[in-house]
Amino acid sequence: MATGFKHTVLLVDDAPENIELIGGLLSLHYRVKVASSGERALKMLSSGDPPDLILLDVVMPGISGWDVCRAIKAQPHLQHIPVIFLTARADMKDEREGLELGAVDYITKPISPPILMARVATHVQLKQARDLLRDNNAYLTAEVKRRTAEISALQDVTVVALASLAETRDNETGNHIRRTQLYIEALVTALRPHPKFADFLTEDEAAIIVRAAPLHDIGKVGIPDRILLKPGRLDPDEFEIMKTHTRLGHDALVRAEQAMPFKSRFLREARDIALSHHERWDGKGYPDGLAGDRIPVSARLMAVADVYDALISKRCYKEAMPQSTALEIIAQGAGTHFDPDIAAAFLSISDKAARIAATFVDP
Repeated sequence: MATGFKHTVLLVDDAPENIELIGGLLSLHYRVKVASSGERALKMLSSGDPPDLILLDVVMPGISGWDVCRAIKAQPHLQHIPVIFLTARADMKDEREGLELGAVDYITKPISPPILMARVATHVQLKQARDLLRDNNAYLTAEVKRRTAEISALQDVTVVALASLAETRDNETGNHIRRTQLYIEALVTALRPHPKFADFLTEDEAAIIVRAAPLHDIGKVGIPDRILLKPGRLDPDEFEIMKTHTRLGHDALVRAEQAMPFKSRFLREARDIALSHHERWDGKGYPDGLAGDRIPVSARLMAVADVYDALISKRCYKEAMPQSTALEIIAQGAGTHFDPDIAAAFLSISDKAARIAATFVDP
């Protein structure tokens, strides 16, 4: 026992002679609290620091030791305290009932002092070990959560930095990557209850898609300046080169995925978005002419977000459209350009999309 520190034992017994005997034995090594009834014991346990162990008589006036034990084990902040029953009942049935209620031991009266002291010491030490293990587990859980949050934050910063590489090459996109990410966040929230998407858009999967969204145009780093920065519409040959940004982004992310020792759901969604966000629901998009449900869900989400943002943004070759006009185009494109359910969901969050656009407006 550590010098200067004593574990606390709560003795619950209505017989003064038992209190005197047991209390006297325990007080040599422990701080002893006494309750002469079950009601008094529960009142003491409801306030102040809980004891390290409870010695509990079974037969007492008022509520029995069984009921006191049930009440203790029903309370989360008390249920970890070991309970040892003290009783004159020596029947095996009574002992089994006490243990089934959650007691750790069962000592019959008359008390044998050596047995009492040995069992109390054993269960106090076991509780101390359990408390230490629980504290360590709580610390480790908190530490894992903290480090996971740090890694997640680092990944988010890295994603934004990589996406910004493409953005700096096309100085007209401004806050495009942030706006489209927030459109998608609002979209997946609206779509998660939808029967068509509920199984796929789990909370984890939705969060991954939102985090991967900024990488949709990462392939633009491979497009020549003469095309990427052309102050006007592209001619057909130039547009064919521009379309390769989808494949360039996809291939770069695939190489990153192959370099990892495990499968990455994040990189899977990122490469799907980069490759397929210009596919159309009717199969007339690029680069692979995918149609309908063959287009990854994440890419279908980005298709709507990307087109909407392009429509309401000013470009060197066009003025920004009013939101009402942009929403009409989204509605008209449902079932041809866009997944009709995703287009409908976007229209339902149009007010939120407008607030996002206004908050992250280009300089």
